[in-house]
Amino acid sequence: MTNLRPFRRNSLVGFDRDFEDFYNMIDNFFNDDFIPERAMKSGSFKVDISEDEKEYKIEAELPGFEKGDIEVTLDDGRLTIVAEKTEEKDESDEAKNYIHKERRSTKMQRMMYFKDIDEEGLKANLDKGLLVVTVPKKTEVITKKKIEIE
Repeated sequence: MTNLRPFRRNSLVGFDRDFEDFYNMIDNFFNDDFIPERAMKSGSFKVDISEDEKEYKIEAELPGFEKGDIEVTLDDGRLTIVAEKTEEKDESDEAKNYIHKERRSTKMQRMMYFKDIDEEGLKANLDKGLLVVTVPKKTEVITKKKIEIE
């Protein structure tokens, strides 16, 4: 069983895009930690979610991203984290005689669903590449009442 290695079929040629996405979905079923190099190539970032009686806590690892590169949105219980970064051309490099020079453009997105949350109390903080989003839970309203029979 250790010889089984998942991989992304993002280089299929001649197949319908939906067919390719299906295989990528199946491949993503395997944990990215199974092959550490795959986690770096998958175009995503690690997310840990914990909860207690008052709130959910989401920790997303986004090394190299600045506050302006990240967007956190909430829509009908779906929390979405989008991180996008493009390396710009450095004007001071104009005098250099490059034979080959590359730039990187990265866009990653993760979405998670929470029900019964307090949308007004959301908080997000980015510190040293770790994004922490705090999602408070709604206080439970008890609507059940026992009625005494006379």
